[in-house]
Amino acid sequence: MSNQKSRRSFLKNSTLAGVGIAVSPNISLASIPSTNKQKLKLGLIGVGLRGTNHLQNALQRDDVLITAICDIDQTRIEIGLKEIVNAKQEKPIIFGKNDLDYRNLLELTNVDAVIISTPWLWHARMAKDAMRAGKYVGVEVSAANTMEECWDLVNIHEDTGTHLMILENVNYRRDILAVLNMVKQDVFGELVHFRCGYQHDLRFVKLNDGKSAYGKGVEFGEKGISESKWRTQHSVSRNADVYPTHGVGPIATMCNINRGNRFSSITSNATKSIGLHNYIVKHGGRDHPNAKIKFKQGDVITSTIETTNGETIIVTHDCNLPRPYSLGFRVQGSNGLWEVDGNRIYIEGKSKPHKWDDADSWLKKYDHPLWEKYGEYAEGSGHGGMDFFVLNAFVECAKQNIAPPLDVYDAAAWSAITPLSELSIENNGEPQNFPDFTRGMWIKRKPYDWLKDTY
Repeated sequence: MSNQKSRRSFLKNSTLAGVGIAVSPNISLASIPSTNKQKLKLGLIGVGLRGTNHLQNALQRDDVLITAICDIDQTRIEIGLKEIVNAKQEKPIIFGKNDLDYRNLLELTNVDAVIISTPWLWHARMAKDAMRAGKYVGVEVSAANTMEECWDLVNIHEDTGTHLMILENVNYRRDILAVLNMVKQDVFGELVHFRCGYQHDLRFVKLNDGKSAYGKGVEFGEKGISESKWRTQHSVSRNADVYPTHGVGPIATMCNINRGNRFSSITSNATKSIGLHNYIVKHGGRDHPNAKIKFKQGDVITSTIETTNGETIIVTHDCNLPRPYSLGFRVQGSNGLWEVDGNRIYIEGKSKPHKWDDADSWLKKYDHPLWEKYGEYAEGSGHGGMDFFVLNAFVECAKQNIAPPLDVYDAAAWSAITPLSELSIENNGEPQNFPDFTRGMWIKRKPYDWLKDTY
């Protein structure tokens, strides 16, 4: 049986369609399986590469109806419609006449929830409009670009009671959930220090031939394709960690941010910016118009976050230099540590003194119950299977209209790293205080019990 058929069969026939993720804030993200048979009427705002991935996974579910899609790129609309026809669903209502046509989608009564997968600058404004319209909101990362937007998301949620989930898929990565399992079982002891980031050579998105992942094109903006149409402009305009959540999201969960702990301050520093300029000169020549552009974003941005509980988190943004991909995770406590690079772990009293263990046996031993039980259904869903779990969490919470596991306070705190890092860099690494987006409720909010009632 193919992975897609297996996943569809599971979601159609099993009474455990919740996969143990539909929970209230005070229970567990991996908790009571849902038997809710309600169909979620879903609208997709943005059906580019990421939005189409959400569409494909949603179409595998028997409890989701795609009732509307929106994109200003007609080519992407046609791709989305083809997916929907192939899945034998009815044709959705189409929007995309202009940048604001998504607001007409939000007026539909047959849309319960929306997933926003658009360029970053639209995330917060679309999410705010969607919450005001009473739609359950799933927003891709990061959720906001400015501190004002972070507060707007929180304030509108609290004013309307409408929920927002930040769709951080790395929180569901298999090794991340295994390490989280270890954290919750105190394998590392008292937590002290973390490292993470987004370290990914993205110079290749400056394609102009559209033929290969690693082309030699140097165009962006109107002449670019896919992400190069909008993402590169951030490197021109902002000296900040513009994409922190893939690293910070999992770490924030491990140290209970907004639930008994919170980010207190951040200091950030940036290197010089030479990576994109050198790439343009190498592949486009010194006379290429883009060779004259001065890129503002430093090639490597390093931030150190302090928490109220006394941990430190080093976050790295490194996307404009040649390098292999890594999110650079390190989780360190009083009993030992895990590092993703090198796939290694050391636990005092268990490992040979001063010798790393290969992490595979540890990760297998502490494999999270979600992955143990449902991993086969996640295969083929994208990004190693974690896209299955993040979408499932969103759908099940939206069907029941309950607070999601990665909520608006998480979206605000994680996204605030961008404007705060920018301000710190502008002021020679001066510390910046994090706002308390929970307005003091982090003291009372209980951490998710990720392992209770897993089945």
